[in-house]
Amino acid sequence: MRAFVITKYKEPLREAEVAEPTVGDRDVLVQVQAAGLNQLDEKIRLGEFKQILPYKLQLILGNDVAGTVIRVGANVRGFKPGDEVYARPDKDRIGTFAERIAVAEEDIALKPASATMEEAGSLPLVALTAWQALVEQGNVSPGQKVLIHAGAGGVGSIAIQLAKHLGATVATTASSSNASFVRDLGADIVVDYRTQDFEQLLSGYDLVLDSLGGQNLQKSLRILKPGGKAIGISGPPDPAFARNAGLNPVLRLAINGLSSRIRRQAKKLGVSYEFLFMRASGNQLRQISALVDDGVLRPIVGKVFDFAQTPQALQSLAKGGIRGKAVVTLAG
Repeated sequence: MRAFVITKYKEPLREAEVAEPTVGDRDVLVQVQAAGLNQLDEKIRLGEFKQILPYKLQLILGNDVAGTVIRVGANVRGFKPGDEVYARPDKDRIGTFAERIAVAEEDIALKPASATMEEAGSLPLVALTAWQALVEQGNVSPGQKVLIHAGAGGVGSIAIQLAKHLGATVATTASSSNASFVRDLGADIVVDYRTQDFEQLLSGYDLVLDSLGGQNLQKSLRILKPGGKAIGISGPPDPAFARNAGLNPVLRLAINGLSSRIRRQAKKLGVSYEFLFMRASGNQLRQISALVDDGVLRPIVGKVFDFAQTPQALQSLAKGGIRGKAVVTLAG
C-alpha cells in the first residue's frame, strides 16, 4: 500500500510502500478518497508534540479522511461496505495520507450527503475543533459575543458559521482581502489584522477562540468581560489537558509550568484560559453532518492537490493564503 511517511522528525514526507492496515473487530477499513491537510500534520512532522504524542517512527501522517468503506470488523454494526464516510482518526491511529486506513467505529460517521468527498475530507479535524471549543468548552449561547481569530483559515471558517448558528455576535480577524469572504460566512465584525489592533476595537467578549498563541493570546484575555474565557488551540497546554491525557508526573509538572504565566494573567483579569487539543468523535461528526446537510455549515476547500503532491501540499500550509482547507485526493 502506498503512503507518505516520516522516519525521522523534521525530515520531508516521502512516499513508501507500507503494510496493509490491521482491521480489528471494532474497526472500519476505509478506501481513502480525500485527506485534509492540517497545521497539526506539520507540527507532528517537526516533532513539536513528541513529548505528549510519542509516535513510533516510521509514521504515516494525516488527520482527516473521507472515503468508502471496504470492510468492517466482526463486531461492527453501524457501517457496511460501500458506505461513504468521514473521520478524524484517534490521535494514536492517524495515517490518512495513505491508500487505506482502519478507523475505530466510534470515531467515524457517514459523510454529509450533500458534500463532495473533497469537502467531507476537509471537515473532521476543524469541525470537531470548532464544536468542542464553542459547544463543549465554550457553552456559547444566543446573545453572547465571540471572537474567532484567523477567520479565513480552516478552523476559523467553520467556527464563524457554527458560532453564528449558536446565536452569537461574531467578530473575527482577517486580511482586508478576506473581509467579504468572512462576512459571507457570518462574521458581524471584521478586524484587519494587518492595519488594525483588535484590542483597541473590541471589548466585553464572552469567548475568544485563539489559534495563534503568544502575544495574540495575551491580548485576547484583555478583551474578555469578567468571567469570560479564552480557548487556545495553539497552546500552551494546561494542567487539565495533561491530566486528561494521562501524562506522567514529570510531564504534567512541565506542562503546568508552560501555561502558568498565561493562567496567572487570566486570573488577574478575572477571566480564564483553557487549552483544547481536539479528540476524535463519530457522534459529534454525525451532528456536524446534519448541520452541513441542513445548509448551516458550508465546507470551504481552498485548494485541491493530487495524492502524489502531498509533500508539496503540506509545505504550502506554511505559506498561508489558502482560504479554508487544502485537501489531497486519491483516485477511487
